[in-house]
Amino acid sequence: MQRLFIIALALICLTVPGLIFAQGCMSGGSEEGVSVVGFVQPQFEYKFQEDADGEADNINSFTFNRARVGFVGSIPYDVSYYFMLEANPFKGDAFLLDGFFTYTRLEPYASFSIGKFKSPFSLELNTGCANLYTINRSQVVSTLATPGRDFGLMAFGYYNDLVNYNLAYMNGTGAAEWDDNAAKDIVGRVVVTPIEYVSLGGSFRFGNQPPASEASEEDDKRSRFGGELQLKYGDFLMQGEYLMGKLESSGGTITHPPDCNHDTTWYEIVPEGETKSGGFWAHVMYMTPWSVQPVIKYEMFDPNNDTDDNETSIITFGLNYFINDWSRVQVNYLYKAEAGSEVSNDEILVQFQALFN
Repeated sequence: MQRLFIIALALICLTVPGLIFAQGCMSGGSEEGVSVVGFVQPQFEYKFQEDADGEADNINSFTFNRARVGFVGSIPYDVSYYFMLEANPFKGDAFLLDGFFTYTRLEPYASFSIGKFKSPFSLELNTGCANLYTINRSQVVSTLATPGRDFGLMAFGYYNDLVNYNLAYMNGTGAAEWDDNAAKDIVGRVVVTPIEYVSLGGSFRFGNQPPASEASEEDDKRSRFGGELQLKYGDFLMQGEYLMGKLESSGGTITHPPDCNHDTTWYEIVPEGETKSGGFWAHVMYMTPWSVQPVIKYEMFDPNNDTDDNETSIITFGLNYFINDWSRVQVNYLYKAEAGSEVSNDEILVQFQALFN
């Protein structure tokens, strides 16, 4: 059976960055032209929960996960551009998701992008949203890989499918506003493929951010590290990564703007001093001859390594059905477990996706 377009696109995005537009994962555009690209992801969600008396109070709704449209293209000579809008009505008014200019004269060894794009940190973050094998990204990535998108300058390239790299100098704020301090973040990712079936990689992020406490005159300091592994043999695929982070803070509440992992403004309460956190995710899947791909994923996240009984874990049982090269249906059951006292918060998600380019 002919390999499905969506799987091929996902692997290209992971292993051959010179063939795509920097930190976007939608291809298109002729040698001297422009293409309209995008995808829609209508979704049904069923959430198990309880009221204050411990009685079942489950909710469900039809919604959109993502609805994106944009333009990609090339200008003679050695210039490409990528412009993507998020038009999901559940996230408010349409807004600029990505927008960057790329100079490609030195590809595949080095290309340079400037604008707003995904931070080059984490395997799962840099898997395009249209190519994820489960509907949601893992909680450790949603927390430690932020800001998921940012403004900055990036160099990237690859050599003989053996090594590819990304190195970026970024604001560190993620918001569509002026940088809120004088410092910039340094973010990078390197992936090595020593043999055909195995890829190994690592990511890092260093930077400062305004102090959580208004009484402090020194910036908070953050650092992030990640290691990743991918094994692919025929139609079998296994991926996983471990992320760890450290925040040296004055203590207080850090306000984060909406990003690709959070629909609305979100708040992070951090203690004074040094906080270490970490977690991992791993999933395995197999593409059957019937265009059906079963997936099982396990993830764990510990927001504070020095605090007991605060870890959370999720097991996702998934099934992906590929209608054709551009459309698919995903069904996920999320079994959630909390250390200490377990609560009723499992979810059933059903997502439909259509790509256009």
